[in-house]
Amino acid sequence: MEGARKAKAVKINWQYMEKESSKAHVVLGLGELLWDVLPEGPRLGGAPANFAVMAARLGNHVALLSRVGWDELGKLALDRLESLQVDASLVQIDSQRETGRVTVRFDDGEPQYTIHHPSAWDSLELSEEWVKIASRADAVCFGSLAQRGLESRQTIQTLIAQTSPSCLRVFDVNLRKPFYTSEVIEESLELATVIKMNEAEVPLVLDLLGMPIKTGPQLGDRLLLSARSLLAEFSAPELVAVTRGDQGSLLVTRRDSHAHPGIPTTVVDTVGAGDAFTAALTHYLLRGAGLATLNEAGNRWGSWVASQPGSMPDFSEEVRSAITAAIDR
Repeated sequence: MEGARKAKAVKINWQYMEKESSKAHVVLGLGELLWDVLPEGPRLGGAPANFAVMAARLGNHVALLSRVGWDELGKLALDRLESLQVDASLVQIDSQRETGRVTVRFDDGEPQYTIHHPSAWDSLELSEEWVKIASRADAVCFGSLAQRGLESRQTIQTLIAQTSPSCLRVFDVNLRKPFYTSEVIEESLELATVIKMNEAEVPLVLDLLGMPIKTGPQLGDRLLLSARSLLAEFSAPELVAVTRGDQGSLLVTRRDSHAHPGIPTTVVDTVGAGDAFTAALTHYLLRGAGLATLNEAGNRWGSWVASQPGSMPDFSEEVRSAITAAIDR
């Protein structure tokens, strides 16, 4: 299996990702690929994979840089990704560790995770193919979870540093106890041009960094002050995005901010909704959209995923056209 996948990468990947032949952007998801084991059965997931699927559905050329085991779940994951138009030819195969799994349960509608350890994606290796595609990427999304082990952490941070100065480096904080440290957060923020968090993660990040937690009667004001303090503390980031569930989201730059009230939605489950927000945000950032459009796009796609079962729900051209039209309005 390992040899077959490697040969396929050499044969397919660069034709699939050829920027000069298309106006589509090259977007990378970097980190964990795993199976969410839900009460109703396993579903393919992992924040970078969820991000990659949505980014591909929006019209980008997307590759996932991750690692799976030499097992049936790994093969199923690769087949599933390719059926979703994500280039999985650069996903590495690990002959020692199993494909990642996460047990998911819901408390009051919110997902709670038991992340099994170790997994194949704890051993991400820096390869020539990965460095080559990173140097050509228009955007790359990475998080904190895949940096829980030293090997993958070094690979991710080295790879991010290999991207071009114009590449969007999106750090989706995505805190999962106990798999994060202040060092990982700080080092990632020093590399990122876009920071994405949910509202519960904002004070945790400030506390991890030893920064004052903002106070005040209004949560929106506290989030705005927190975002501005991060932009003042770190020189690389240009945008902070804070998602707020059914209350929408907040976008903050060094000169401006925009709050979105959210899209009324009948929620089926929230797994993957934040990743869809991140993918839409990235897609429209690459096209030069303003804050209002970025917020609308993120909320539209995030709410759609929340209204469907699973993080990679069934998708159609009718859905894409309807949501794109709503964003354009």
